[in-house]
Amino acid sequence: MLRTAILGLLACLVAACGQPDGPEDTSREQVNPLLWEIARADQPETSPDAGEPKGWLLGTIHALPDDTQWRAPSTDRAIAEADVLAVEIADLSNGGGMSSAFLSLAYSAGQPPLTARVPADQRERLAELVDETSYRLDDFSRIESWGAALILAQAVGRDAKTVNGIDRALLRDFASRRIVELEGARAQFQAFDSLSERAQRAMLAAIVEESQADPETLERPVRLYLAGDDAGLEKLSREGMLGNSEIREALLARRNASWMPQIERLLADDARPLIAVGAAHMVGEDGLVALLEAKGYRVTRLR
Repeated sequence: MLRTAILGLLACLVAACGQPDGPEDTSREQVNPLLWEIARADQPETSPDAGEPKGWLLGTIHALPDDTQWRAPSTDRAIAEADVLAVEIADLSNGGGMSSAFLSLAYSAGQPPLTARVPADQRERLAELVDETSYRLDDFSRIESWGAALILAQAVGRDAKTVNGIDRALLRDFASRRIVELEGARAQFQAFDSLSERAQRAMLAAIVEESQADPETLERPVRLYLAGDDAGLEKLSREGMLGNSEIREALLARRNASWMPQIERLLADDARPLIAVGAAHMVGEDGLVALLEAKGYRVTRLR
């Protein structure tokens, strides 16, 4: 199986979990943000608003090592000019609320032994990974496979911290401005909970495999992100776990489509939104860039 940086992809995908390993030092001049300006494609040149953006798209990463430089002059300008911020989860500081949402969906009595939910050649490593958490193997008899996968993901890539996530920094930047929540923690966990048991076990196996990856592989998503390599991230978003069509549909395509009505309403308002969600949601034929273009918007990458 092709080994990909699943943990890094999770950090480009969902705000409630996922911690990539640490990237090399990157200066402000080297950062190439995944930032797009949004305008109406049919806006007349004689319009008073001609040349003015309706808003911006910013691909984010939800966990980073200390002192990682992700800001660039273009992101600073978009942050300063935007009137409203749209994020996946607006109250990331509410750990109790996120835990409650997770527990209500992931906990279900009568689950099979966790080791029986991965291939035989992964069972020893799975047990080792559980030992690196505060859980015991027996505890997972009450935890569904997707929940176990997310719990075990936190045992890998500890150099990255969600406190350094870009969405958290943006929430601080917009503390005195309007903030809109596109999804919320419960809906985000429901995307995982909607997966079939077969897909959940594929996700669990991917996490176990990823825990044995070399540092260079673990760092790949962060390097691609900081370099602004949207083509590389799009390719990565179709490998490994996200090569499973059911998982990709549930975690990417379906969520993107569900956000679009709210995004269109924001763009129709006078206030200009900065729409900041995981970078994996921006790329590909079912990404937000393509979906907005299909709705008649001109979406221009800013570098």
